[in-house]
Amino acid sequence: MSKETLTITDNRTSQSYTLPVEHGTIRAMDLRQIKTGPDDFGLMTYDPAFMNTASCRSNITFIDGDRGILRYRGYPIEVLAEHCTYLEVAYLVLFGDLPTEHELKEWVTEITHHTMLHETTKKFMEGFRYNAHPMAMLVSTVAALSTVYPEAKEIQDPANRMHQIKRLIAKMPSIAALAYRHSLGFPYVYPDNDLSYPENFMNMLWKMVEPKYVANPVLARALDILFILHADHEQNCSANTMRCVGSSHADPYLTTAAAAAALSGPLHGGANEEVLKMLDEIGSKQNVPAYVKKIKEGHGKLMGFGHRVYKNYDPRAKVIKWAAERVFEVTGRNPKLDIALELERIALEDEYFIKRKLYPNVDFYSGIIYQAMGFRPEMFTVLFAIPRTVGWLAQWQEMLTDPEQKIGRPRQVWTGHEVRQFVPLKGRSPVAATAR
Repeated sequence: MSKETLTITDNRTSQSYTLPVEHGTIRAMDLRQIKTGPDDFGLMTYDPAFMNTASCRSNITFIDGDRGILRYRGYPIEVLAEHCTYLEVAYLVLFGDLPTEHELKEWVTEITHHTMLHETTKKFMEGFRYNAHPMAMLVSTVAALSTVYPEAKEIQDPANRMHQIKRLIAKMPSIAALAYRHSLGFPYVYPDNDLSYPENFMNMLWKMVEPKYVANPVLARALDILFILHADHEQNCSANTMRCVGSSHADPYLTTAAAAAALSGPLHGGANEEVLKMLDEIGSKQNVPAYVKKIKEGHGKLMGFGHRVYKNYDPRAKVIKWAAERVFEVTGRNPKLDIALELERIALEDEYFIKRKLYPNVDFYSGIIYQAMGFRPEMFTVLFAIPRTVGWLAQWQEMLTDPEQKIGRPRQVWTGHEVRQFVPLKGRSPVAATAR
């Protein structure tokens, strides 16, 4: 008998089953044969929130949470952040290999020439209230692009699919900048094809009356690094949403809008805004010990620490911490950084947090650096969505080309009533208020 198998004995029937093990997994459908009788549906797994369920095979992003490792297509995130631009990493995430000099030049040119938005899209944006949340504006506008590019529905055409992918990567910063300017009541700024990807985004955000916007190179590089760190992160909530909605064969604009909607939640993309609120609540470096004591006593939550996957220091947090110091040399030191550093120091030396493997994650420092660069907290999740678009699209394309994938449709464990006797309206008893 092969050692790459698992033998299960069903104590209900005393029957044994041998299941193949591949890549450390068994197939859930192999459990279906385990039945108590002919009318039994068969055994299922129950796994709320997919805590221990693999829904796909992927070769895009690798995470080892226990060792604090994150790699795109085999390359450590620290190496890519040090040596690459975001568009270079986007090419890697999509195509599987780093581009040659010629390939990168062509890729950058193609993305740059798709940054312009149709004028009707700008009109659509103008319909939002002045105080509309930028993330809701982004989600709605990306979904609306489905009406601008109806050919995007032809998802089985690889060339057409790639055309839409390039459009989305190019237009996300333009949509984000429109949302930002709209919230301030400023006139929209058109893309400048002479600028790099992060510089062009900064131009569309912050250009006022100057003839030519010139981005600070330190801030532009820091933004590029932040984009690299957020390009993909394996099967997280929004990536899983992208795959699930995409499995219905919805077009990439609607599918990306769904993923962005998942990202908008405070437990996913909005966590860095919660970190800033926590640092504001702490107030000063001197108040950190008392705040930590309160957390240990069960009052409140330490935002920016701990992760569903990482049980070690998030490698992205290390890079952001380094980038923050460079940014503060330009912008001036954000006083929140001193609070954060003290909070990190105490937490990493405290047995309570060590035992629970609560280490700083990417959200712990990203909000501080975004705020120092001039972004308001409501823009933070939008800044997350811009680079994550390439990860979503890579996951979407991988799903579409995987012959094993079908429309997403999980099972459920039924806990409701059996067949009930219908009672006419006049004969029904009142429902208790607590049951409503």
